[in-house]
Amino acid sequence: MHEMTIATSLLEEVLALVRQHKARRVREIEVELGVMRLVVPESLETAFAVLSEGTVAEGARLKLTETPLRAVCNQCQKEYSARVDDFRCPACGQADVRITGGNDIIIKAVALDVAESGSCG
Repeated sequence: MHEMTIATSLLEEVLALVRQHKARRVREIEVELGVMRLVVPESLETAFAVLSEGTVAEGARLKLTETPLRAVCNQCQKEYSARVDDFRCPACGQADVRITGGNDIIIKAVALDVAESGSCG
């Protein structure tokens, strides 16, 4: 289950942000999942929930969005939406492509509760 590895990396990145901003709690994490990564959202959510237990990220909501697979044909330069099981260009029929989208996992936003800094005096 590669979702556990993804969840581990995700938690590490989020906890680094928590330390950087001195946050008390993580409320929500918005993540774009490229379709080429073949992530099962429910498995990622479960893995993240297990790994985040006992941390400030425990109970954080994962907002997952799947990004489509985009490709550019190296033969005719047509840009198109490809399928994971079929990379053939709809214009020329070649499967010689450069993937331009849908192969990344990107943390888009993290909602943190941060202690308010106030000065006395």
